[in-house]
Amino acid sequence: MNFPDNLHYTKDHEWIRIDGQVATVGITDFAQGELGDIVYVDIDTIGKKLPAESVFGTVEAVKTVSDLFLPLSGTITEKNSILDAQPELVNTDPYGDGWMVKVNIDDSSEIAHLLTAVAYRSLVGA
Repeated sequence: MNFPDNLHYTKDHEWIRIDGQVATVGITDFAQGELGDIVYVDIDTIGKKLPAESVFGTVEAVKTVSDLFLPLSGTITEKNSILDAQPELVNTDPYGDGWMVKVNIDDSSEIAHLLTAVAYRSLVGA
């Protein structure tokens, strides 16, 4: 399994790439593997200001539907519209073209509560 060191992670299996006050969010390689083949990504929170750990959408796999949790408080500014036609990118490229949303971060102090790649590897037993 792949867990890039330049990303932050959550116990709910989201990854976060920070670029100034903008965070890009997706689900981890571990999460996509556990879910199986992704067939639909539903995100209808564009433009909404949400607190950390709130649900910002769902991901549907062949066997299950799973909530997506926002790692940091902020306003969702963009969703990855490519996933509308190609949701399988979450499986094949979770840290690249399979990203889900971009968020303007409200409180950068929340970054300190996220997991490092080492801590996340330990959490999932990798």
